[in-house]
Amino acid sequence: METEPVEVDLAGVPPAPRRRLTRATRIALRVVPVVMLIAAAWVLWREFHKLSLQAVTHAIAGWGVAAVAAAIALSAASFVLMAVIEWVGLRWTGARVPLRTVALGSFLANAIAHAIGANLLISGAIRARTYDRHGVTLTQVAGATVFAAASFGVGLAALSGAGLLLASSAELDATAIAPTVGHWLGAALLTGALAYVALCALRRRPFTAFGRSVTLPDVWDALAQLVLGVVDNGIAAAILWILLPAGGPSYGTFVGAYAVACIAGLASSVPGGAGVFESAMAALLPEIDPAVLAAAFLGYRLAFYILPLIIAAAALAIDAIRHRKS
Repeated sequence: METEPVEVDLAGVPPAPRRRLTRATRIALRVVPVVMLIAAAWVLWREFHKLSLQAVTHAIAGWGVAAVAAAIALSAASFVLMAVIEWVGLRWTGARVPLRTVALGSFLANAIAHAIGANLLISGAIRARTYDRHGVTLTQVAGATVFAAASFGVGLAALSGAGLLLASSAELDATAIAPTVGHWLGAALLTGALAYVALCALRRRPFTAFGRSVTLPDVWDALAQLVLGVVDNGIAAAILWILLPAGGPSYGTFVGAYAVACIAGLASSVPGGAGVFESAMAALLPEIDPAVLAAAFLGYRLAFYILPLIIAAAALAIDAIRHRKS
């Protein structure tokens, strides 16, 4: 499962095109989040402005201890899988870091980056700080960060694609996704995920993208990305699904809507996709009672974002105090 370390070569990129790309990117990064936030605010107001606090509280009370415990356990399992993905990614770059250290670095990076946003930048900085004592270079940190991001994307595409493709027309009718669109979208997403694995199996020579020379993972690492990414995303989706009452959409149909909402949240560049993710889910699942959905959103954010962020912040504070004393 080992391949050569990721190669990075910034030479040979004409300065003029690079300036044009940077200018366009800066404009997009300024405009897109604002537009997405405005659209999300409008959808959230449309869906939830008539809600009463009493209705949301009643929905939360209906969860039960078992559902709350399951949501927290699923969140913990998801972070464990993220650590495994990161460990595989570090080995792909040629770095050798103890699994215990990887578990800490992965948890800190993902818990903070998920909640704050700017995932690649923030998580990369935290990883660099954690793995520096083990001789991991910045290039290897960048490679592991991209490897983890690719695992998330491939896993999300495969999981949501399978869910939409296997969902019946009656199940999709309960959402805002037309059955024909859902089935075609599912087939496209699943095909894209499998095509990535096939590309990794067939293309062993480095290729150049955005001025950088990159060697793809081998087929075994790509399969690991696919399998671990599917399970991780499936667990994350289950955190929200398990907080919904019985009689709602099937898990497979729900995953399809969850994936679309995740993509919208990521594209918005809003920290944690806050507001954008919820508005997309509300629009895609119109049959679910808004109060029930709002309560489930709250539980999902607490279990998967807020609680890990609090633990990670406390761990960083303790680590900083220890380093000052030493």
